[in-house]
Amino acid sequence: MVKKIDRFVDPIVLVSPQPGVYWTPNGHHRLKALQKLKADWVPAIVIPETEVAFQILALNTEKAHNLKEKSLEVIRMYRGLLEAEPRKGEQDYAFQFEAAHLITLGLLYEANKRFAGGAFAPILRRVDAFLPGTFAKTLPQREARAEAVRAADEALGRVVAELKKRGIRHPFVKNYVLARTTPLSRARKTLPSFDATFEKLLAAIEAFDVAAVRYQDVQRSALMAIPAAE
Repeated sequence: MVKKIDRFVDPIVLVSPQPGVYWTPNGHHRLKALQKLKADWVPAIVIPETEVAFQILALNTEKAHNLKEKSLEVIRMYRGLLEAEPRKGEQDYAFQFEAAHLITLGLLYEANKRFAGGAFAPILRRVDAFLPGTFAKTLPQREARAEAVRAADEALGRVVAELKKRGIRHPFVKNYVLARTTPLSRARKTLPSFDATFEKLLAAIEAFDVAAVRYQDVQRSALMAIPAAE
């Protein structure tokens, strides 16, 4: 719209936690776009109550279009709260974060915007939980969890590369391997801990028998994963 009409008609929202410092709980992408266009100024609505920023960020999380955007909004909120609410923690803002695994995925997407979060989300959703303690205490634990997922993803990438060498190229191949290496069964009521889950997952991925996979197996699994039309 900016390029089409040479005007910016949608103001961003700002809060100011201290003089000369401004946060953008709503309008971050628009601000980045204007910075790329080298805009001289940006119309903004300044809200005096700093705490409103996190309520707005929570609304942004609800309306985020995909898992990556939602996770990045959550980790952005997390980092803001780390400074603004040092005595609070994840459990105090569970409603605003919506789901614990979005924090872990947010860290992964920060480091790699192309991270395959959708492949790991079903596992994370079941074993990742809000951690007790202040944000300063839980952030290192979150980073350790993100590292465990990253290690599993790297191992998964090596398996996928081996499958490609065998001519098995399919967009569902990561999900196929994860479905056959996950330590979580659908019927399982008592779930292992996060750490135990990813230790077992990593070991299973590293032991995965690439030679036993056929293209039609992956293709059939992909078709079965497609939800039926209503």
